[in-house]
Amino acid sequence: MNLDILHYAFIVRGLEAGTVVAIIAPLIGIFLVLRRYSLIADTLAHVSLAGVALGLLLGFNPIYTAIGTTVISSLGIESLRTSKRVYGESALALFLSGSLALAIVLLSLAKGFNSNLFSYLFGSIVTVTGNDVYTITVLAATVAVLIIMFYKELVYISFDEESAKVSGIPTKFINTVLIILTALVISISIPIVGVLLISALMIILVVTALQFKKSFLMTILVAEIISVLSVISGIIASFYLAISTGGTIVLIMLAVFCLTLLTKQTK
Repeated sequence: MNLDILHYAFIVRGLEAGTVVAIIAPLIGIFLVLRRYSLIADTLAHVSLAGVALGLLLGFNPIYTAIGTTVISSLGIESLRTSKRVYGESALALFLSGSLALAIVLLSLAKGFNSNLFSYLFGSIVTVTGNDVYTITVLAATVAVLIIMFYKELVYISFDEESAKVSGIPTKFINTVLIILTALVISISIPIVGVLLISALMIILVVTALQFKKSFLMTILVAEIISVLSVISGIIASFYLAISTGGTIVLIMLAVFCLTLLTKQTK
């Protein structure tokens, strides 16, 4: 790789933020995939768009407003899911459609689409600021610490929630922790892959790693390696080809997934 690329400050910031996001995304993604919660990631990603729109309208950092809206919405989704008043998928549909409608209204008030919005929709390393890198790093570290604290409980409820509940594990609390952490990871991923591609970052990696049929910890390790390599190579490729960062990263991940499937089928 031509190291001249590192002379650009925005590339360095993008690589720093991208690496942090690449490390933290699979740690949450594996629990979502195993619990068949993949649609929650997609729903919260769309909810974050309303947060971005609110930030653009009010002149705040969209990452902060996205964090607020996704965390609040995640609590609402979990409350509806556990109350049994609304079926799980119906609750997701309510929040997804409602947040998109709210985003459209807020964007119309903010004078519609602009270049800043497109960078949040599809990801752009050019717009990542030093403050964004700091925020992403601090929140990612917080998520990592909480995952370590509740690791055993998260693994238990991922494989058998009923047995975990009988064993005395506070499943409602752990589920709430998981969905809040998901909301945080989605929010901090916005500058790198964009709102529309965040769920892919969290899910494709884990689905690919699961194809190797390794232990739980080895699956996480494989997902981490694929994630970091995909994000770094995606950022570099998008710079030289002048294309969307988020789209490039996700396409690389999909290519790795397809290659993995083909390799496994030939054995």
